[in-house]
Amino acid sequence: MEIIRTVARLKEALDTLRSGGNVKVGLVPTMGALHAGHMSLVERSCAENDVTVVSVFVNPTQFNNPDDLRTYPRTEEADCALLEKAGVDIAFVPSVEEVYPEPDTRIFDLGAVAEVMEGAMRPGHFNGVAQVVSRLFELSEADRAYFGEKDYQQIAVIRRMAQVMGLQRPQIVACPIQRADDGLALSSRNVRLSDAQRAEAPLIHRTLCHSVDMAADGATVAEVKAYVLDTLSGHPMMKPEYYEIVHPLTLQPVDSWAEGATGCVTVWMGDVRLIDNIKYPAKN
Repeated sequence: MEIIRTVARLKEALDTLRSGGNVKVGLVPTMGALHAGHMSLVERSCAENDVTVVSVFVNPTQFNNPDDLRTYPRTEEADCALLEKAGVDIAFVPSVEEVYPEPDTRIFDLGAVAEVMEGAMRPGHFNGVAQVVSRLFELSEADRAYFGEKDYQQIAVIRRMAQVMGLQRPQIVACPIQRADDGLALSSRNVRLSDAQRAEAPLIHRTLCHSVDMAADGATVAEVKAYVLDTLSGHPMMKPEYYEIVHPLTLQPVDSWAEGATGCVTVWMGDVRLIDNIKYPAKN
């Protein structure tokens, strides 16, 4: 595996790898602090492509909270060791100046999918995501790009960005959430939980799972939403920021299960912000 820190070297390396003919390139964009969730994306890319590029870059333009940017875990040496062991071809670990040689002032028309939930709570966040992901797409010219469904809304936003930009590639591949044995969705931020918080955090997933059972037993969307918010807000360590039950494609709120739905939650545990989601099947 080659660790590449400059745009010029990345393009040179990819040109060389592609010179052999019809070479498929997979891209896994990450902000580092890699865990088993990231590695499931990496493994899939390695299985489906001839070349895999993993970017490790904490993108400043998507943080609307300076403290979150400052405290975001950075574990480059450990990340690169994991990637090499997994068979990755290129770890792209650029500086901010390499990704943004000039300030990125682009404003993307991301539509309604970016205006709800995370978009409402974190102004500018998704525009920053669109900036960095479009830049990585441009630099890698990848055939496929892999994203985890824990960031469910982000995938919808990236698809919208690609549509707006008229991108023919990469194919955007959504991969299932990876969870710890107790159900907690894997996240780089989990390492910031105290032992006591970590022990209680699986309540989020348990609550979502029970809400799916409630829906199957005839509970309305409003009843399910109230149950989730009441359960989580009733825990002394948890402060839910939102729980929305939305259409799986448009991400707009629904009031029935007719077309299926996705429930998306954000919960604060101290100063750690956790997200998760779950799918509700269609029910007439």
